[in-house]
Amino acid sequence: MLQSSTCSIWLNCTEMGRLKLNTGIKSIEEEPEEHDAAVESNRVDLLAYVINSEVSAVLAVMRRNVRWGGRYISGDDQLEDSLIQSLKTLRKQIFTWQNPWHTIDPALYLQPFLDVIQSDETGAPITGVALLSVYKILTLDVIDQYTLNVEDAMQLVVDAVTSCRFEVTDPASEEMVLMKILQVLLACMKSKASVMLSNQHVCTIVNTCFRIVHQAGSKSELLQRISRHTMHELVKCIFSHLPDVESAERTMVNGVASLKQEIGGMDNDYAFGSKQMENGNGNSELDGQASTVTFGSNASTALVAREENAIGTGGGKDALPFDLHLMTEPYGVPCMVEIFHFLCSLLNVVEHSGMGTRSNTIAFDEDVPLFALGLINSAVELGGPSIRCHPRLLSLIQDELFRNLMQFGLSMSPLILSMVCSIVLNLYHHLRTELKLQLEAFFSCVILRLAQSRYGASYQQQEVAMEALVDFCRQKTFMVEMYGNLDCDITCSNVFEELANLLSKSAFPVNCPLSAMHILALDGLIAVIQGMAERIGNGSVSSEQGPVHLEEYTPFWMVKCDDYSDPNHWVPFVRRRKYIKRRLMIGADHFNRDPKKGLEFLQGTHLLPDKLDPQSVACFFRYTAGLDKNLVGDFLGNHDEFCVQVLHEFAWTFDFQDMNLDTALRLFLETFRLPGESQKIQRVLEAFSERYYEQSPLILANKDAALLLSYSLIMLNTDQHNVQVKKKMTEEDFIRNNRHINGGNDLPREFLTELYHSICKNEIRTTPEQGFGYPEMTPSRWIDLMHKSKKTAPFILSDSRAYLDHDMFAIMSGPTIAAISVVFDNAEHDDVYQTCIDGFLAVAKISACHHLEDVLDDLVVSLCKFTTLLNSSLVEEPVLAFGDDAKARMATVTVFTIANRYGDYIRTGWRNILDCILRLHKLGLLPARVASDAADESELTADPVHGKPIANSLSSVHMQSMGTPRRSSGLMGRFSQLLNLDTEEPRSQPTEQQLAAHQRTLQTIQKCHVDSIFTESKFLQAESLLQLARALIWAAGRPQKGNSSPEDEDTAVFCLELLIAITLNNRDRIVLLWQGVYEHIANIVQSTVMPCALVEKAVFGLLRICQRLLPYKENLADELLRSLQLVLKLDARVADAYCEQITQEVTRLVKANATHIRSLMGWRTITSLLSITARHPEASEAGFDALLFIMTDAAHLLPANYVLCVDAARQFSESRVGQAERSVRALELMAGSVNCLARWSHDAKETMGEEESAKLSQDIGEMWLRLVQGLRKVCLDQREEVRNHALLSLQKCLTGVDEINLPHGLWLQCFDLVIFTMLDDLLEIAQGHQKEYRNMEGTLIIAVKLLSKVFLQLLNELAQLTTFCKLWLGVLSRMEKYLKVKVKGKKNENLQETVPELLKNTLLVMKSKGVLVQRSALGGDSLWELTWLHVNNIAPSLQAEVFPDQDREQSHHKLGETGGSLVSDETDSVSSKESVHAEVVGTGG
Repeated sequence: MLQSSTCSIWLNCTEMGRLKLNTGIKSIEEEPEEHDAAVESNRVDLLAYVINSEVSAVLAVMRRNVRWGGRYISGDDQLEDSLIQSLKTLRKQIFTWQNPWHTIDPALYLQPFLDVIQSDETGAPITGVALLSVYKILTLDVIDQYTLNVEDAMQLVVDAVTSCRFEVTDPASEEMVLMKILQVLLACMKSKASVMLSNQHVCTIVNTCFRIVHQAGSKSELLQRISRHTMHELVKCIFSHLPDVESAERTMVNGVASLKQEIGGMDNDYAFGSKQMENGNGNSELDGQASTVTFGSNASTALVAREENAIGTGGGKDALPFDLHLMTEPYGVPCMVEIFHFLCSLLNVVEHSGMGTRSNTIAFDEDVPLFALGLINSAVELGGPSIRCHPRLLSLIQDELFRNLMQFGLSMSPLILSMVCSIVLNLYHHLRTELKLQLEAFFSCVILRLAQSRYGASYQQQEVAMEALVDFCRQKTFMVEMYGNLDCDITCSNVFEELANLLSKSAFPVNCPLSAMHILALDGLIAVIQGMAERIGNGSVSSEQGPVHLEEYTPFWMVKCDDYSDPNHWVPFVRRRKYIKRRLMIGADHFNRDPKKGLEFLQGTHLLPDKLDPQSVACFFRYTAGLDKNLVGDFLGNHDEFCVQVLHEFAWTFDFQDMNLDTALRLFLETFRLPGESQKIQRVLEAFSERYYEQSPLILANKDAALLLSYSLIMLNTDQHNVQVKKKMTEEDFIRNNRHINGGNDLPREFLTELYHSICKNEIRTTPEQGFGYPEMTPSRWIDLMHKSKKTAPFILSDSRAYLDHDMFAIMSGPTIAAISVVFDNAEHDDVYQTCIDGFLAVAKISACHHLEDVLDDLVVSLCKFTTLLNSSLVEEPVLAFGDDAKARMATVTVFTIANRYGDYIRTGWRNILDCILRLHKLGLLPARVASDAADESELTADPVHGKPIANSLSSVHMQSMGTPRRSSGLMGRFSQLLNLDTEEPRSQPTEQQLAAHQRTLQTIQKCHVDSIFTESKFLQAESLLQLARALIWAAGRPQKGNSSPEDEDTAVFCLELLIAITLNNRDRIVLLWQGVYEHIANIVQSTVMPCALVEKAVFGLLRICQRLLPYKENLADELLRSLQLVLKLDARVADAYCEQITQEVTRLVKANATHIRSLMGWRTITSLLSITARHPEASEAGFDALLFIMTDAAHLLPANYVLCVDAARQFSESRVGQAERSVRALELMAGSVNCLARWSHDAKETMGEEESAKLSQDIGEMWLRLVQGLRKVCLDQREEVRNHALLSLQKCLTGVDEINLPHGLWLQCFDLVIFTMLDDLLEIAQGHQKEYRNMEGTLIIAVKLLSKVFLQLLNELAQLTTFCKLWLGVLSRMEKYLKVKVKGKKNENLQETVPELLKNTLLVMKSKGVLVQRSALGGDSLWELTWLHVNNIAPSLQAEVFPDQDREQSHHKLGETGGSLVSDETDSVSSKESVHAEVVGTGG
């Protein structure tokens, strides 16, 4: 005990001394180099002194030992021990070496220490100090790859340390030596000279370290930890070298046959080299004095079992060792392959058993696999992508490692599962292109099984599996690559879809509170969604890609893409494959219901050829998931010729290369249910046997042998695993049953024994699992997977662009929105709220980008429920409750953020958004002018007449609601309500909490920017805008006749305001909105019977739309103006209430837009509105103002509106509302308009062609006739001033038309319809003794003067007419009547004077113009005679006065003898009969 303790104290002192020395070395190295020679000299001296001190240390410890201390005293013949002698010799030589150290062979100064280490006579303290000395020399960095004979020296160190022998004095010193061994070996690997170590030596180092780890199981905790840490460091050190190693093809000897085999077939198991270096002693033991220090005396049986496969022993089935030459080369891939294979072999603890959970109970300590998995993880992390350059390493990972990972992935230990998932994540990151099917299997058989409780996994397993899945989801390209490589591959499962569904379901709290698992699943889901959202800005959004269609059948099962690296090739390829896969699923469903109809359906969708061929049907059975395996088995076993052909093609889809018969049979029978009939079984097994024998003859003589043995295996399987069979078949029975079946010979006993035990341990399931579950990974399935992996399509690497996101999002959007919504609903913490909101916004962004309007609508519907606004009527104080509810406020802001950002793609969701807006409106929380239209500020142009802004004409003055007064609105209004400033009743003051809640509410509403939805609606896409308008109309509800509630009316008014706002904001797209807006307003107008705010808003909104849009939409002018006819349909009470305001608006509309109104229909509407106002006391002034604007100086008179305006002016002139002065002004407008006609007539002659001019002249004539007819009506007005002014105006219009070329026929119409009628009507009124008409005498005088004046002015034209005589007699008869008229019972003196005077004047003019002359002609002069006949009745003396030279008697005597004619000779004579008739007509007219 004393000796041991002394040694320990000495060691401590030595170590302290060494620490000081180390510090000194570092300080020397850090000094600036003044002279290279001086530095080199210092280094030489330094190393010499270090070695000298190390020799002293070793000798000192040795001398303390009796054996070493007393050797040389016993006698001169006893020389010193060779160990001490060599150390002393080294001490002598060391200071004599003058050469640079790298030229000195390190073996010279290392060998004495190595001898001590290897000596079996030295105790643990001595060995420990010697090891420490070697460690110190190695860490001085003196030895590097350029040092003389460094290769031999490094190998000597490794050989010595790994074959270290020492006496064990106590456990502590033993552990100290083991620790030093670990230190030295690690220092060897970390040394610059380590590159000179051979593959074999590196294997030896790792093997030695592992044996110490193994042995440490029975030692102290410290040694266990240090040994394991050293092992990790070694693995890291070795595999970090992999990226620098040359490719395996160049480092290996090309001529070795085994290497050719290795390069060709990468799926074999590899073991370590069977040969060792002669002096390597790689698997040597560390011997003790009395007994070998064995490893594993207390270790687990698993590790003891694995020692036979220790590194370098060359154990293992199917081993393919490296060539001896390669193992002696500087270390590289060969040793890494050996080490990696060894690490994988540590996991092979369950031999010949299934990989399911049933066979994987924690029967062994989790420590061993955890340790091995940790080392493997380090190797993968550091080897990284370089592994794929080395086929042997890659093959180990693809097969052996992944097979073990699949097994340990189902471990009950969360630690092991977590480590397995970490390794797979690393493998995905570095090597996913080489592990396509392995990754599919891992997710299908491990993650998807464990993450769901229904497969019996513990909560811890579920949590670890979910954490791993979320880690994968956080890899930006993971889900895209799963979708593109697996979901879009017909022969693979839908991993993306299953994982997305798993995350969605796992986020749902079903009948339980929200847990960490739910939040974890949500994180994964949102990570996927946010990955998609981030890719949006990177281009290649696939929404432009059209849907896939199959025009005809083409074989597609084994088709490959032309270029898997070019998105232009692989994107359409995988989308097509996914389409086919989806259709196959539908086809499988049809098949399961009716096989015949199922195949017909597939033919109809071009997934099978029109004429079925066996190969395509076989592929459908083999590769389509979800088929009913009973139906497939029945089909394949059928005796029909076509079914038999399908069966053979089906068998030929399998690859049984190098597969055991039982494995092949298991694989074959997993794909369908073996039929029960013996004949069907025989047909099926014949097809199997033929295929198996073709690919794996092995020891079978022919296919009949394969068939018989297959039958035998089926029978054995039934015998062993059917509970009804009591007496089980023994091994001997089985062997005896299979005698002489191999071409008359027996099969090898070992072969049959292996088959027997395989079937006994693991049943062949002849009723395979149905449906889409997650199967266990059996050995046969794994072998099949490895075969498939050689043929599968290459792994597609996705970049950061959104090639497939549209299709992926369409699959997962529904469950995702549902999952986020449920978590949001159940969450109670702000951080979870925010996570959900981030998810909602990402979903909205993706939906909008990929034009998935339905998804966005669903999202909006879901979010609106959380705002609490839709059901806030249930709450006592909704505003306070909203302020206190953080979730509701966040949801509200999110809804409006989505509406403002992605409104282009919202459709039916607008209804829900509007419900929220209406609720905020009812609560008084919206800003005062949320519905203001953006055009208000930009179009405030001054009215040149009134100097007022036109655009703001619909101000509050004109828009005062006639209904119930609205409560104070707007944010401040609501706040003042809270403060009780607008209530009369004294109430308690609000608390601070209430004030804070209100403040939060107001801030939330401000963040929503509700008004932006409407002011920015001009940027919405057409379809979205239309849906917004429809939603507003829907929200307003259908107007009801009768009284509606004030709240409903308030809602309808608000919606109408918003509708008008978006209409005005979208004047460029008015065509889109107009029909709906017009119909809505029409419904309101036609259903309202009493004045109210709604109809007011509707009418003035309509006028405002017309005002604003007429200047911009000439093609819609008629449509807009026609809409104003709705005003004419207003109920009388409603119209009366708003008439003045309506007229003011119409006036503004006319003044602003007169130049834009061009059509007859448009003007008819305007003039109708103006005409109505003529008899309205309040409105007539504004209406006449508009008419003045149009007609003054004919400013806006057009052929289209002339007659309408004249008619409107007539109605104003006839109106008794207002002063007579206005009627006179109206008459002046009418009279002045004749100048406009003259101007048009003149312009027509100047500018138009003959035909056009004639047409216009005709139109002008008709307008003029309408004008004078209108004036004729006013001439009968009761008011003297108006009546007389009308006559004068009429006279002006009849006489001032020289420039208008009116046809003669029109004048005849004028006399008949206007002048004669007017004279007769006035006469009738005068004779009727009506009191309302005053001073009719004066009117009659003006009228008869008008007659005379017009007749004389037109005499020349009228005299040309054949009916002149008739016209003239009409004039004479009117004069006669006016002369004889009695007004108020007596004749009027003025008329008695005026009429003869006018007649005389007329006769003189006719005489002077040669119209009235006496002529001699055949038939007599009827005009002459008739004239005097009438004149004599009026004034008998006139003839003598007009024709004084003519004898009257003579004239009378010759009346019947001479004929009178008109001026024109061509005119026919008028017979006396005609004359009489003419007289009658004329007088009556």
